[in-house]
Amino acid sequence: MSRSRPSPLYQPDEKPPFRLSLGVGLQLAALNVAAVMLIPMVVMRAAGVSDAYLSWAVLASVAVCGVATILQARRAGRIGMGHVLVMGTSGAFIPASISALQEGGPALLATLVAISALVPLLLSWRLSLFQRVLTPAVSGTVIMLIPITVLPFVSSLLSGPAGTAPPPGVPLSFCATVLVIGVLALRATGALRLWAPVIGVALGSAIAASYGLYDLERVAAAPWIALPQLRVPGLDLGFGAAFWTLLPSFLLVAVIAAVRTMSSAVAVQRVSWRRRSRAIDFRAVQGAMAVDGAGNLLAGLAGTVPGSATTTSVPLTQLTGVAARSVGFVAGAAFIAFAFLPKPFAAVLAIPDPVFTGYLVVLLAMLFAIGVKIVVQGGLGYREGLVVGIAFLAGVGAQYGLILPEELSRFAGGLLENGMNAGGFSAILMTLFLRLTGPAHSRLRTALDPSQLPRIQGFLRDFAARSGWGEAMSLRLGAVAEEALLALAHPEVTQPETPRARRPERPSRLLLTAHRENDGAVLEFIVGTGEENLEDRVALLGDPSDEAAIEREVLLRLLRHMAASVRHQQYHDTEVVTVRVEAVPD
Repeated sequence: MSRSRPSPLYQPDEKPPFRLSLGVGLQLAALNVAAVMLIPMVVMRAAGVSDAYLSWAVLASVAVCGVATILQARRAGRIGMGHVLVMGTSGAFIPASISALQEGGPALLATLVAISALVPLLLSWRLSLFQRVLTPAVSGTVIMLIPITVLPFVSSLLSGPAGTAPPPGVPLSFCATVLVIGVLALRATGALRLWAPVIGVALGSAIAASYGLYDLERVAAAPWIALPQLRVPGLDLGFGAAFWTLLPSFLLVAVIAAVRTMSSAVAVQRVSWRRRSRAIDFRAVQGAMAVDGAGNLLAGLAGTVPGSATTTSVPLTQLTGVAARSVGFVAGAAFIAFAFLPKPFAAVLAIPDPVFTGYLVVLLAMLFAIGVKIVVQGGLGYREGLVVGIAFLAGVGAQYGLILPEELSRFAGGLLENGMNAGGFSAILMTLFLRLTGPAHSRLRTALDPSQLPRIQGFLRDFAARSGWGEAMSLRLGAVAEEALLALAHPEVTQPETPRARRPERPSRLLLTAHRENDGAVLEFIVGTGEENLEDRVALLGDPSDEAAIEREVLLRLLRHMAASVRHQQYHDTEVVTVRVEAVPD
């Protein structure tokens, strides 16, 4: 017998005792603050910036992530999702950020990060459209190519000066860090697994300290409390060759990081409500991505590495059962407070390069595995497999000069010499080609009004005839469209009665698309947004006992009976109802 996941003790809209919120929030901050600091440290050290700027970049990352985490915990209009969603720095930006620092310094990095912050803001605005292009094959392939582009920097962090062997203690501290994190990640469970990176880095640092590689004097000299010293680099508005060469990399990675935020926003909703069948609120996802963009804009202005949502919130919510928004407020405030504590800050900054490299190796391995998982979960058919295979090989070949290196170096200023650029663009172009050459979608634009039902049914009869189906399938499609249209045009029929003043005004236009998929049909109704999710209403159908309840639910019962599945995605200003109908034999 399978065991169901435990329900949360406190949902996002509930208020637990303050001590409980404080304890869970501090634990969430402690689990994530090291990772928030480690990624900008790896970037800055690999790029060879000064210690002073490294300290500022790490401090700015922690403060920005704290502000973004607090914004995620509230929901004000289109900003924030109203859930516990910790924001962190993104490993996906490591190779592009290092290249920007090496080519133009912190000012160029600041400019590129600020511009790439527009990507999640744009995705938040029109998420319903971009989800059709950002397929799992595209995003998974780009994530798989991140380790390929970062490996040369890993080698440089481990090697000593040119022509010399690495200092004593480097191999041992590196291997110990990798082994401890790897073993705990593979075999540990619960909280111990969440603490694996911290334990591995601490042990590796202890070994490095025994060889004199850990700067204890720096930690001892740092005060306990002090105001941070601002080192904002400003923006590089020269827009030279380096800017145009690196811009596509930042935009592409910004898309992938935004997809990760979107995935985390969906996952945290799954574990935050007691009713597991509750439909995903994509308006909350849009709010999460808006905060992602705002946070990255702040990171760009500060001259540090941008970020995305972490996944730590999901397992911790499952472990503690506390999904209340107050936990997010505490975690974000703890991040900000940490920026004013120089001594613990210096303790992290003093961690030597081989230990950071060990952590980075495990991080890259996990990123590659995440990319593979995204591709497989999205469905790896023949076409998708070919897209992923060709794009990945194109990225590897371009990164290491295996495919026409001289021609790629001359094309667009070396744009495609970067593995993520070459592989990502290849995946996007092949995906667009498949969409443009795939089966055409039949479309009908009409008014959202039951009086248009004869026109809609005539449209579906023509669609069924073109698809080779007979009268039985035509009638089934018409009946499904009728129930869906009535449910959308008159929500008071399918929703509990509410005062007329509170009912949303329904839009006047409807876009209906129809296409074949496998042995059935998919109907998509695109209208303006409402207040209650149709998918939720279908899932909650029970055994009504009163006449009014039967009248409200009869349409939804018919829809559930005739359709293979009903999915209702609600966005700001738009809602998409997707109904799958299996073919009916004549």
